[in-house]
Amino acid sequence: MREEPPFATFRHLPPDKQERVLTAALAEFADQGYHQASLNRMVARAGIAKGSLYQYFPNKEGIFAYIFQYALKVVRRTLTTVKEETLEENFFVRLEKSLLAGVRFLREHPRIFSLYLKIQFDRNVPFREAFLAAVRGHATEYFASLVRRAQGRGELRPGVPEAAVLFLLDAMFDRFLQAVAVPALDVTLGLHQATDAAIHQHIRELISLLKEGLMA
Repeated sequence: MREEPPFATFRHLPPDKQERVLTAALAEFADQGYHQASLNRMVARAGIAKGSLYQYFPNKEGIFAYIFQYALKVVRRTLTTVKEETLEENFFVRLEKSLLAGVRFLREHPRIFSLYLKIQFDRNVPFREAFLAAVRGHATEYFASLVRRAQGRGELRPGVPEAAVLFLLDAMFDRFLQAVAVPALDVTLGLHQATDAAIHQHIRELISLLKEGLMA
């Protein structure tokens, strides 16, 4: 997928106006999905003229692609912060804190996660395969950095297949966060609207199961 950059007119807007446009576009795509998203509602939310939007972006697909990249940058900033703050922690503590950070992110940025779900479950979204590959690629990159540091510190048993570990971690984290966000996707743990204490307890349980299989 070739990312469509915004036109210079958008890049030269004051930061607060850029943020207003991006927030309005994210809200519309996250709430309605790509195909049902209305540019009229979008510009009304942003408080701009519809003609102005086409001075900023080439078309609806261009806005959507830019919003995805914008959301991905927010996610990456969060992952970088968690990784740096837990650098000296044990591998399994880092996993626990990473998943807790994921739950906090979901609650603080519900529309970013909603946008991800819309992309995942709508096969007709533009650039869907590239978008999902980018999400999975960033997640795998994050987990790989944790796994390799843990291996270097002797925290994982020898011979653990790295590719399988990365797949397992990505699948568990993604599924857990989906269950927190969408009640229909959780018929076992009751994570949707669970208390922070209950969510933390379930995270500890899952990390404990991983520890039994992976720890040196």
